[in-house]
Parts: sequence; structure tokens; C-alpha cells
Amino acid sequence: MRILIGIDDTDNLDSPGSGTAAENLARALQHNGLAQCEGITRHQLLVHADIPFTSHNSSMCIPATCEAGKVDDVISFGRSFLENSSAEGSDPGLCVVIDGSRLDKGALISFGRNAKQNVLDKQAAYDLANALGVHLSEHGGTGGGVIGALAATGLRICGNDGRYRGWHHFGSAGEASTVAELCNHDCVDAVRTDAGEVLGPDEMVVFAEDTVKTVLLGNTRVIPVAKATAGQPGPRWTTLTKKEMKRF
Repeated sequence: MRILIGIDDTDNLDSPGSGTAAENLARALQHNGLAQCEGITRHQLLVHADIPFTSHNSSMCIPATCEAGKVDDVISFGRSFLENSSAEGSDPGLCVVIDGSRLDKGALISFGRNAKQNVLDKQAAYDLANALGVHLSEHGGTGGGVIGALAATGLRICGNDGRYRGWHHFGSAGEASTVAELCNHDCVDAVRTDAGEVLGPDEMVVFAEDTVKTVLLGNTRVIPVAKATAGQPGPRWTTLTKKEMKRF
């Protein structure tokens, strides 16, 4: 069955971030034969003076498949992992959702979107988790990470939010590639413009920088592109810079 694992607030200013924690957790789950994990996504939540966060207030989601009889083992492993590896002073939270027909996805998505716009509290997260029958637990500090952990699963399910973990080198800055060549990579499903147009396989894209990141749009793994500088020779489209990618 497919599950979604959300984690948040596992770090402090001196420790590796929650993205590293998510990678380590995914690797450990696979190593121990508990689950097969997919691409990890980072979801940006509201940055506000009333919300404690380390640097960016983002949470992580790990989609995975596992046997039905191993869901409780995944939860137990995740709890132990956060308790043993989260940084001092952090407020880690864990959410595990079974992504099936019985899940009220609309309610979960609404919570995730709400967390991007409003200040929420732990009780709201626990109330929804109890109503939906999903696992939600805190593992140190104030436990405020349960809010982001739950929100991450909803935002992943919505299919139109978040950046995938990791950067990819498909060519150096100034070089170009066809969309078909880009989509030959396992980590790329499509190349899409700001207007939502999916580019055809023969379109050329120039690399703005040496690395490229993918985002989750339309439940696919997408390289977002923008129009290249008007009047300049070469491809009509360019990948985004690291600074431009922050809007995702």
C-alpha cells in the first residue's frame, strides 16, 4: 500500500536540516526492508513571528510503499528515528498517512493549504488526525512539528506543491538540451512554463545555472522554465535560478 510520511522541526541552527533527516529516514526504512521510498518533497509553510522555526519553516514528505502488515513497524521505526536523531532544542513531529480510498483527502489538503497561509496550533492538527484516523505524534520539545508534519502530507497529496529534494546536473550554465533529453532522466516527467504549458519534446531549453531542481506540479515531477531574454539568439526557454526556485 502507499503511505505518506511527514516530518518537521527535526533540526536546530547548528545541525543538518529536516531535508537531510528525511533522506536518512527514507534510506533507513529501505535498508531495513520496511518500505520502498519515492522522491522526497519540501513544502514551504507560513513564515510568521508567532511560528517557531529554524530557518525557513518548511516540512518534508516521504511517499513510500509498504506491506499492509508493516505500517505499524514503519510508524515505530519513524518514532524511534526522530527520538534518536533529532537535534537538541528541536520540536519534531511525525505523521504517517495511508493513502487509500477511505482517506478524506480534501480535509487533509485543506489543512496543508491553511498551514501555508495561517498560524495553526497543535490541537487543530491532532483534531484532524484523529478525525481522519492517521498517525500523528510528537517526539521532543514542544512537539510543534506535528503541524508541519501533517501539513506536508496534505500538500503532497494535492499534487501541486513543493520542491523535490536534491539538485541535478544535466549540463553547464549556458548549454542547452531538448525537452526529450531532459525527460529521459528518471527524475523528470515534464518541462513546464509559468503559464502551465507543457513543452513539446523538440523544444530547446538553456540552463541558467549548472544545476536544476524539479517541483511537484500536476502530480508529476516537473522542471519549471521561463521565457529566455527577448531578442537574444538561442532557445526560447530557460531553467530557473536557485533564487527563482524559492517561490516553489
